[in-house]
Amino acid sequence: MQHGDYGYDAPYALTMFALASVATAIGAGIFLRQEIPHAAKMMSIYCLFFAANASSFWYTTRRGKFIEWERILDRLNLHGDEAVLDMGCGRGAVLTAVARRLTTGRVTGVDIWSTMDQSGNARDVTLRNASLEGVGDRVQIETGDMRKLPFPDASFDIVVSSLAIHNISSNADRKKAIAEAFRVLKPGGRLSIADIRATRIYEDALRRLGASNLERRRLGWRFWWGNPFAGTTLLTASKTPA
Repeated sequence: MQHGDYGYDAPYALTMFALASVATAIGAGIFLRQEIPHAAKMMSIYCLFFAANASSFWYTTRRGKFIEWERILDRLNLHGDEAVLDMGCGRGAVLTAVARRLTTGRVTGVDIWSTMDQSGNARDVTLRNASLEGVGDRVQIETGDMRKLPFPDASFDIVVSSLAIHNISSNADRKKAIAEAFRVLKPGGRLSIADIRATRIYEDALRRLGASNLERRRLGWRFWWGNPFAGTTLLTASKTPA
């Protein structure tokens, strides 16, 4: 059970879903009073749709993604001595989950700290969460752009990223972030990216870079991120040993 406060992913989207649910509920009530049953029914359907989206979104960002990432990290079978990079670490949900599995290893988080992408996103908040989780000694935080990571080649055994790369505005720049992730990965290292879109583009970019063991799979209902039609996909890959 996490002890830090990890905020909400894309808080504007959650707010929009909630407001749309309230607005359509009000609309349904107005049409019922005006005795326009067909319009009231349609508004009720929209209300349920937006309410379901808001509920699913809230659950994913506050609970579901933590469960799914524990399963993802289980599959990585960390030994505890790895150097790990979390690209777009935000307030540290995945960062601290990784750190709890390390002993002599260290996890580095990098972010530009956009509050549009995560509520209350800030370097100090991430460091505080790491301290609250009791893993501050295994965590390092850097400010940097995923398209130009401030690390030497072959610096990390593992690179992870959760709901971050899609926030880059163009596919060309997303490919740059993927190329950077691959550049800083050591030969024999592994990469796990969970995202809501563009994962086929990530996969193609990694294939062109020579990545091996490429696999894409949809994550479960806990990681719907809003609704089942905009679910989260996990992309995993390896860098061929030298």
